[in-house]
Amino acid sequence: MMNSNLSARIQNKSAKVAVIGLGYVGLPVACIFADAGFDVLGVDISPDRIEKINVGQSPIEGDEPGLAELLAKVVGAGKLRADSDYAALAKVDIVLIAVETPVDENNVPRYAALKAAMTDLGKVITPGTMVVVESTIAPGTMASVVQPILETQSGLKANHDFFIGACPERVMPGKLLANLRRMSRVCGGGTPETAAVMVEFYRNIVEADLDAADIITAELVKTTENAYRDVQIAFANEVAKICEANGADVWKVRELVNKSPGRNMHLPGAGVGGHCIPKDPWLLAYSANGHVPLHLIPAARAVNESMPIHVAEMTLHALKEAGIAPESASIAVLGYAYLENSDDTRHSPTAALVDYLHTKVADIRIHDPWVEPYRTDVWETVSDCDAVVLMVKHDAYRELDFGRMEKTLHTQIFVDVRGLFAPEAVKSAGLRYFGVGRG
Repeated sequence: MMNSNLSARIQNKSAKVAVIGLGYVGLPVACIFADAGFDVLGVDISPDRIEKINVGQSPIEGDEPGLAELLAKVVGAGKLRADSDYAALAKVDIVLIAVETPVDENNVPRYAALKAAMTDLGKVITPGTMVVVESTIAPGTMASVVQPILETQSGLKANHDFFIGACPERVMPGKLLANLRRMSRVCGGGTPETAAVMVEFYRNIVEADLDAADIITAELVKTTENAYRDVQIAFANEVAKICEANGADVWKVRELVNKSPGRNMHLPGAGVGGHCIPKDPWLLAYSANGHVPLHLIPAARAVNESMPIHVAEMTLHALKEAGIAPESASIAVLGYAYLENSDDTRHSPTAALVDYLHTKVADIRIHDPWVEPYRTDVWETVSDCDAVVLMVKHDAYRELDFGRMEKTLHTQIFVDVRGLFAPEAVKSAGLRYFGVGRG
């Protein structure tokens, strides 16, 4: 049975909390629980990250409303500190795991960070501890990876001596704190009692629904919701290509489709980036263990992975139409992060676009107001280029002066991948407009 004192310690905020992994998920989680009144220890393998956090400086540089201020507040109050030493975890009551869980080139989960964290934690874990994995993992991973490692390393028995659960995060860069507070969570416990205590614990930071469930359900919910989003984006991207072939405007089509009750056509674009959606569908697929023939999930992945190449070919076609040989052309790409107003470049569609264009085009320049080393002057970047490709809807690009751009470019080609601008506004400034989903 779970230690009956843990619930009481959660209620009076005397429970000691640890967060392993202080990245885009773990850092805001650590901060928000510290702000709720818990003493929090953050554990990470990066000395630079630990050093910054311990002086109250956020290592996350994107536009994250409130995070830098909250970090400075809780560190200054002595409620959060960071370390690389697992030894102190022997004295905590609740351990949250927020490490990366990628897939390899064959779309097979690679849990090096998760296994290492469980191995080190298992060596110091004490009876009564509750371990909750927030990382997104393939369904069945808690049973096949997490529990066996912890039991082997500790000599303790899960759900008897210590307790395990899965509560997958639901955050995205730019909205980390808001998502933590306002997005519902599934608290999957190794036992119903563990799930109930998880709900009680997360109620300290979550204002939305907290649903108690078993572990496999929690694992399935998170991977399914991201696979759903990937499939929906792929559908939007395929419709966009059909609109191009028909000389139509996908943005108008989408608007009118979504007026029909129950319809929610997603946004087309340059593909799907970030740490989650490009790999979570593969985590879900992996759990089928070859017993279920899969068609839709792999097809959606293929469509979305192809979009940067589609944008590249659109740009090359525009150059040729203007009489510019690609091998002598200069192209400026606006936006390298995968998401607007973020410094997160993981699985960036722009990276795939640039890799492809490097084999076709003489000169490629990149600008991004959030990503080093691309924080240059945007007008210097586009100066004398033959084409500009807008890949990310950063706020910094919303007020682009197309009159100035027309005078600055060598060849007046503008490719709008995100549907940010009305074609008429671009054309009226003397630019040739090309856009995803616009024939």
